[in-house]
Amino acid sequence: KHFFAACKMVERYDSALTVFSPDGHIFQVEYAQEAVKKGSTAVAVKGDEAIVIAVEKRSMAQLQDARRVKKICSLDDHICVTFAGLTADARILIDWARVECQSYRLRLEDPVTVEYITKFIASNCQQYTQSGGTRPFGIAALIAGFDDNDVPRLFQAEPSGTYQEWMANAVGKNAKTVREYLEKNYSAEVVKTKDDTMKLATKGLLEVVQSGSQSIEMAVLEKGKKLRFLSNEEIDGFVKEIEAEKEEEAKRKKQKKEKQSQ
Repeated sequence: KHFFAACKMVERYDSALTVFSPDGHIFQVEYAQEAVKKGSTAVAVKGDEAIVIAVEKRSMAQLQDARRVKKICSLDDHICVTFAGLTADARILIDWARVECQSYRLRLEDPVTVEYITKFIASNCQQYTQSGGTRPFGIAALIAGFDDNDVPRLFQAEPSGTYQEWMANAVGKNAKTVREYLEKNYSAEVVKTKDDTMKLATKGLLEVVQSGSQSIEMAVLEKGKKLRFLSNEEIDGFVKEIEAEKEEEAKRKKQKKEKQSQ
């Protein structure tokens, strides 16, 4: 009897969005975060000259149009977003954010700040965690851009409605592995130039995906410029350069061990 009573109690909190469990959890929000962890990996790195976003490409049907599958989107000329989780949920939030960017320009005759539009997205996510008859958005978003003073900003918004600012971060499947790599290798010197920032983002993503343009999509946002997607040739060039560096480093380590053994 006690077992069945406990199961019924868990089920009540498990399905209810507006009720806290006795230990302070809202299970539907936590399940939304699990949906994020099943999404393809996305990485964003903030540099001095540019912000670089790299995402994992999922395998597609042979006859599917790859141009219609986008994980990196512009919100305004100076702001872009990538995400992990349910693509349909992301589409709704991105559409709302784009309308808000244009409304802000019409009202105030200024472009939105990156934090403002991040807060707008996070607030919409939060509203869907406290209303009956709805469910939380099953995405986590990385919002990146430049403010009026040309300062790069990078934020993460979560299904719960919280948001934080980052220097570099990853969301989606294997995000923990990529984040650990970025924590070890990110520094102010490493992201001085656009190419160095792109290389760091590529290295981070290569920790969890196969090498080559078939597995990676990348875009760069520079000061005063619109979001630009890299061609497959450019991505392959970075991957080959990184692989050559790894081989050179492996050779040096091998030679060092041989000298020590002698």
